[in-house]
Amino acid sequence: MIRCIAVDDEPLALEIIEDYAKKSAALQLVQKFNRAADALKFLQEEERVDLIFLDIKMPDIDGIQLVKSLKNPPLIIFTSAYEQYALDGYNLDVIDYLLKPISFERFLKSVTKVQEYLSKEKAPSSATIGDGKLNDYIFIKTEYKIIKINLEDILFIEALKDYTKIYTQNQPVLTLRSLKSFENKLPQEKFIRVHRSYLVSLDKINSVERNTVMIANQPIPISEGYRDRFYELISRNS
Repeated sequence: MIRCIAVDDEPLALEIIEDYAKKSAALQLVQKFNRAADALKFLQEEERVDLIFLDIKMPDIDGIQLVKSLKNPPLIIFTSAYEQYALDGYNLDVIDYLLKPISFERFLKSVTKVQEYLSKEKAPSSATIGDGKLNDYIFIKTEYKIIKINLEDILFIEALKDYTKIYTQNQPVLTLRSLKSFENKLPQEKFIRVHRSYLVSLDKINSVERNTVMIANQPIPISEGYRDRFYELISRNS
């Protein structure tokens, strides 16, 4: 299921998105907001969200400002009655732009686009080779060079405001790649998301206590949205 939220200052627009989401087997609408500030607070409280249906023209914080304020934004579908914002949307790499009034057929087409994107993200990547065997390294572009990082050296990965920081057994590495891209590209049996800002190596976990993972004396929180999947995965290896 694609976990999504809807943000719009028009009650009718929110009702339409909610109704369409209920009719779509692929979506789980976890919350809706009529103020962007409330949505921002919700997103900052580590809730797991895959997709936002987001209006642009709102009174307090507009949709464009909301996206720019998120250090690791989920997929975005802009919903607007104004065509002139479309270019701004695509400059922010939004996955689609729905012009109001939104038909259910157009809504489903947009959801299909999200599904196809997520499927491609989960496909074999640079961490794999043609025969399906995993490589034991990745190449990361950082500053003015590309460096090779062995997967076994990665302790955990943290999303910062403008960068993603890879903590290794040698030294940390900063990159512009998103945490989401690492989550999708790295082998899922080796690396798991435990928090909106953290992806950890299962092999490097020293202990787990009170919803906190310890790796190399570094406490890493396990947020509610990722807790069940984390404990399910480590229980398989116990």
